[in-house]
Amino acid sequence: MSCSGIGLHSGAPVSLRILPAAAGTGIVFHRIDLDNFPVEASGQNVARVSYATSLMKKGVLISTTEHLLSAFIGMGIDNAIVELDNLELPILDGSAQPFVEMIRQAGIRRQRKGRTYLRIVREIELREGDKFIAVYPDENYSVSYSINFPHPQIGKQTFETALTHGGYLETIAPARTFGFLHDVEAMRQQGLIRGASMENAVVLDREKVLNPPLRFADEFVRHKVLDLIGDLALIGKQILGAVVADRAGHAMHTALVSRILRDRSLWEETTLEEPPRAPAMATAASLTA
Repeated sequence: MSCSGIGLHSGAPVSLRILPAAAGTGIVFHRIDLDNFPVEASGQNVARVSYATSLMKKGVLISTTEHLLSAFIGMGIDNAIVELDNLELPILDGSAQPFVEMIRQAGIRRQRKGRTYLRIVREIELREGDKFIAVYPDENYSVSYSINFPHPQIGKQTFETALTHGGYLETIAPARTFGFLHDVEAMRQQGLIRGASMENAVVLDREKVLNPPLRFADEFVRHKVLDLIGDLALIGKQILGAVVADRAGHAMHTALVSRILRDRSLWEETTLEEPPRAPAMATAASLTA
């Protein structure tokens, strides 16, 4: 399945295609404009993180990966090749929903190799000022996220979810990225949000949402959960643990990934006969051809 659009930050046109991959491949991006150069969706390849999560390998950049990676986790996809012909994934409508629909249309094939999970066995907590992120041992994968913006349409919001089959599709995937009109000029001077519009983001002035309606009353915090799930996909395996975040953001999400990957005592690998997802997600999965 394929789609075309523009990058949220670069504003550059890009076409993207998702292809099936063999068990054990993981998620690998291919820059077809650069001799099909592969960049694995791995914490080791995290390049820079500010308003999006970018990967880099040998100078080849893949930017704004989090929405597609989030969709892969939500749909139970372990193995896929993602081809694109520019440096940044298309923003589409600002959510993961278009990617979910692409995966649905392509179909999912269960693979013979069982899925290996990364089970958290010791708690990990990171703090930076009033920002916080942690993951605690648990038999399932759950996320609790809190935000606090001094804006009348946002304020304090908290959302909790267990990533069971179907829950992601209905409650997380449709939540769109958001931004503030008064930040636009400064961000564009930094080379950011050059492709942003009211078609691909929820836009707020100092008092209200400029392009209503919202898809959820708490769409803002749900999108943070969407981003977090995508960023944690860079661990390379689906995790078993309870993640708690408060005003964390991409930098802390990927810092948690790095901490987990470099400390083998924090986790163990396990293959479950009865996984916390529906039976259809018990084995490693790829797209159908």
